[in-house]
Amino acid sequence: MAAGTVTRRGDFWAWRFLCTALSFALFGLGGIVLRVAVLPFVLAWPGPEAVRRRRARRTVGRAFWLHSQFMYRTGTVAFRFDGVERLGLPGQMIVANHPSLIDVVYLLGHVPEANCVVKHSLWKNPCMRGPVSAAGYISNDGSAEMLDRAADVLRDGQTLIIFPEGTRTTPGKDPVFHRGAAAIAVRGARIVTPVFISVVPTTLTKAEPWYRVPRRRVHVHIRVGDDIPVAAFSEHAPGPIASRRLNEHLHHLYARELKA
Repeated sequence: MAAGTVTRRGDFWAWRFLCTALSFALFGLGGIVLRVAVLPFVLAWPGPEAVRRRRARRTVGRAFWLHSQFMYRTGTVAFRFDGVERLGLPGQMIVANHPSLIDVVYLLGHVPEANCVVKHSLWKNPCMRGPVSAAGYISNDGSAEMLDRAADVLRDGQTLIIFPEGTRTTPGKDPVFHRGAAAIAVRGARIVTPVFISVVPTTLTKAEPWYRVPRRRVHVHIRVGDDIPVAAFSEHAPGPIASRRLNEHLHHLYARELKA
């Protein structure tokens, strides 16, 4: 799924600054509207708990998709997603680097039924705690219980998105993955699918506030890599060794692919 040509007004810094500010305002307002006016009705609609959770995730995912379309249609960002049709499989763990806040919106917006490991602080965010709670996303609180819960959702046949860095990538450096993601994969994933995200020029990194809008339009490119069979790392090896091998493989893979 590749984005088309953006209108010339997207090249103007003042226009992009205005649309960036509006994007942040709409994101916060949208989270509150979802929490107060939309998700309570979605969750109250009859059906088993698992069905209501999937319904809530689709709602949150649709909201993220609409937000990503707003950023694209206004020329705030240019966007390309290669291989999205290969995401969303049962028991699939999607591993992605995390260069910007934008990538979360695009990835969840295009894989709307996926579960996701998200920052624990979002449960205290007034705009986001409603959506992340209703969708049943997993809090990255660093506990052993979190690893077990994440492995359980994979064994249950859900798709799980995880950003193994745990925070946004430092610009100019290779991503550094914590071993927790590999440990989850070894315990419960059928396949691991790497997703390589580039955001050029950099924006919304840990060191960049929203109002530091680049002088030229941001290009987001999301590329789905080849599936990684977990069994190749876990056969005839105890869990800690298997997870270490898989984590090292991911380190080398991302260091190579993000420089390609």
